Amino acid sequence: MFQTHCYDAWLGGAARNSTFFMWSQLGGTFPAPLFLFLAGISFALVTDKLIKKGLSANQIAKTTIRRGAEIFALGLLFRLQEFVISLGWAPWSDLGRVDILNTIGVSMMLMGVMCWAVLRAKRETRSPGRPRPGWAREGTRPYASLLISGILVSAAIALLTPLLWTNWRPHFLPWQLETYINGVHNLGSPQPWLFPIFPWTAFAFAGLSFGFILMSEPARKGARAFPFVAAAGLAPICISKFFDSRGFQIYPVYDYWHTSPNFFMIRVGMLLLLLAIAYGWCRWGLGQIGFSPLIQLGNTSLLVYWVHIEFVYGRFSILPRRSQTIAGASAGLLVIFLAMLTLSIARTKLKGRLGWFSWRPRSA
Repeated sequence: MFQTHCYDAWLGGAARNSTFFMWSQLGGTFPAPLFLFLAGISFALVTDKLIKKGLSANQIAKTTIRRGAEIFALGLLFRLQEFVISLGWAPWSDLGRVDILNTIGVSMMLMGVMCWAVLRAKRETRSPGRPRPGWAREGTRPYASLLISGILVSAAIALLTPLLWTNWRPHFLPWQLETYINGVHNLGSPQPWLFPIFPWTAFAFAGLSFGFILMSEPARKGARAFPFVAAAGLAPICISKFFDSRGFQIYPVYDYWHTSPNFFMIRVGMLLLLLAIAYGWCRWGLGQIGFSPLIQLGNTSLLVYWVHIEFVYGRFSILPRRSQTIAGASAGLLVIFLAMLTLSIARTKLKGRLGWFSWRPRSA
């Protein structure tokens, strides 16, 4: 995320047309899917804890949907902050921009609704004197139903995306609402640099499904399960390549790099491979040796995302926009990395005073 934003904001002249810049931006296709995928995994882990506590479907939905609403509100606050700081040269339409925080919040609320519907559909058998859901009392937690539902919703979002970006666009909605469907903003056509529900929330539901897989007994065995995760990552990549190589298309407009379900499958496969690599890094690699800057930044990802944007793209950018060589932008990237790492460590030491930056499910 840091390198993508820094090189995009600061590289200028010939460096902007270089192969180096192309590869830096290609790496930028991973942070947003990763944020959403990991938000889905986190959502599954929190939902599992709430189920184990014996909470009802309504109580679980209240806790998780409320947290999604908080993240969505933070996304709106972030856009307002950026607008105020940039007052005088930022267009008012920036207030309606769908950024990654908005999408994470909406995704969490939608996942909360889906989990609520599944849990409500499961019979909550009760016995006299023990008013607890049957799955919490008997150890029959509804992971299979939640897992299958998450996969189906994720697939449905990916399959509907090409149509909602073209022939099925909801023109009857004002652009401030339509942009949450397909990222149209106020520009008359969907914009690939925004983060609408279609296709981006599909990554969150895919992560939700994977999170419930992690709750299964085979996955709890740890090291023996993650080779299968890597294999599972290769499967959608191969399937996607196969379908894309066929000439048959079911969509009137086929845009592989932005709306294609085939491209979505490849990215999900890559996310699973990255997770398998990350597991190995943390279990056997340098993640086991002392302090890990990557783990530290991951613990405060919302905060460092929020702050670094202003020092890279905003009015307080530490370098002039689109004016740097590769060496100059790389030096700025190092400064941003060290500054955000310092901020992350300070945030960790102050944990509790700024508790709204971390997700701690409230007790019933």
